[in-house]
Amino acid sequence: METFSIREAVEQAVQTEKLGYQFYTTIAEKFRKDEGLNNLFTTLAGKELKHEKTFRELLEIIKDEEPADWEEAEQYLRAMVESEFFLGKNKSLPSMEHVKTVEDAVNFALGFEKETLLYFYGIRDAVKEKEVVEEIINEERSHIMWLNRFKGSFKRP
Repeated sequence: METFSIREAVEQAVQTEKLGYQFYTTIAEKFRKDEGLNNLFTTLAGKELKHEKTFRELLEIIKDEEPADWEEAEQYLRAMVESEFFLGKNKSLPSMEHVKTVEDAVNFALGFEKETLLYFYGIRDAVKEKEVVEEIINEERSHIMWLNRFKGSFKRP
C-alpha cells in the first residue's frame, strides 16, 4: 500500500472543507425560499471557508517529517479518506439529486459533519499543533449541534 504523509492528510482536510463549502452553498441555493434553512446552510458554508484557510495555514507550519506513531494514524486516516461516504467515488461530493427534501439535506449534512469530525480527530492526534485542529473540531461539533437542533424543529406529517 502506498504511504500517506501527514502533509497529504492535511491537504485532504483542505479538500474536505472545500467540499463542505460546495455542499452547503448548493443546498442553500436549493432551499433559498426557506429563509431559516438558507441562513443555516449559508452560515455553515462560511465556516467551511474559514476552516479551509486554517488547514492551509497548518500546511505552512507542519514539517515534512512524520509524527511519532504515524503508521497507526496513517492507516486510520487512509481508511477515512477511502470511505465511500467521506468523499465518494471521484473524490467529490455525491450527486445532489438524492437531496430532495429539507430532511434529506440535514441528514446528509449531519453525516458529512460526523465523518469529517472523525477525520479531524485523527489529524489532531497526529500533529504537534493540536490546538489549531482542536479549534476546528470544536466548531465541527457545533455544526452537528446546530443541524441536530434544526432537524428537531421539523416534523413529518
